[in-house]
Amino acid sequence: MYGRNELIARYIKLRTGKTRTRKQVSSHIQVLARRKAREIQAKLKDQAAKDKALQSMAPMSPAQAISATAFHSKMALARGPGHPAVSGFWQGALPGQAGTSHDVKPFSQQTYTVQPSLPLPGFESPAGPTPSPSAPPAPPWQGRSVASSKLWMLEFSAFLEQQQDPDTYNKHLFVHIGQSSPSYSDPYLEAVDIRQIYDKFPEKKGGLKELFERGPSNAFFLVKFWADLNTNIEDEGSSFYGVSSQYESPENMIITCSTKVCSFGKQVVEKVETEYARYENGHYSYRIHRSPLCEYMINFIHKLKHLPEKYMMNSVLENFTILQVCVSGGYRCAAGQDRWLEQMACPCLGLWL
Repeated sequence: MYGRNELIARYIKLRTGKTRTRKQVSSHIQVLARRKAREIQAKLKDQAAKDKALQSMAPMSPAQAISATAFHSKMALARGPGHPAVSGFWQGALPGQAGTSHDVKPFSQQTYTVQPSLPLPGFESPAGPTPSPSAPPAPPWQGRSVASSKLWMLEFSAFLEQQQDPDTYNKHLFVHIGQSSPSYSDPYLEAVDIRQIYDKFPEKKGGLKELFERGPSNAFFLVKFWADLNTNIEDEGSSFYGVSSQYESPENMIITCSTKVCSFGKQVVEKVETEYARYENGHYSYRIHRSPLCEYMINFIHKLKHLPEKYMMNSVLENFTILQVCVSGGYRCAAGQDRWLEQMACPCLGLWL
């Protein structure tokens, strides 16, 4: 019979090969608890300031409240950018809940500049920002799917194909992220504060934090998914591990996709692929078809399958993330500088077994 600290020490031994005593684990938990308490206290202070501001607004008439809001806008313009935007907190779906196996959330902006013609952040309607009457409406996928103004991800999958006989193959999907064509009636994606997941990705040059600071911030998305390992891994000679993805764009570009696999916030492997556009049905398509999975990922899947307990597998996957960055490497019609098209951060939450 194992206690909590013994189970944690056992997992550390399995994951890193390092031995930790029950007392060492207990001490580390206390350090983390104190750190969490400080974070909660900081949030409570922010909440107290917010409540105080609301109380001061309560006795005002509607006209006074509007005047106060206008004064706040002028002060924000005088200060310039650099003030934190209002960001939402989001909890991912739990195992067993109805719906799809993944959730998509855009990252909230860290800074904003208030302009007289724009609504104040935090005061938008639930249906999303109201476009200007003179401006054409944005495409329906913007704000409702993993898509920027230049690139839309249609599908992403990681799979295993096993040959049963010369003419028959069995395909198992470890991960499948598919997007149907959104409409204006679909709800907008919720925002998540990117600072909550910085520690899940590399902090060195080219990491998530640096990419987000370079922007544009509306091209970053967080996708949380469950991996399905409910399959038998047999003879490797007849097995193929691969990844396929598909994108669309209104422009004819050359895109470069960088996929970084990270474990406990450290990059362990990276794959870079270049794809050219194909004109189909009024738009340009980009397909990465049956790209072979690297040796690291194949070994990772095998080791994961051989862990004795399901909770151990889930613990490993909670600290397993993928950072995919798609950039335009050039235009066929006219030369142009490199531009960020879309960044997708994928933390894996656990398993289907």
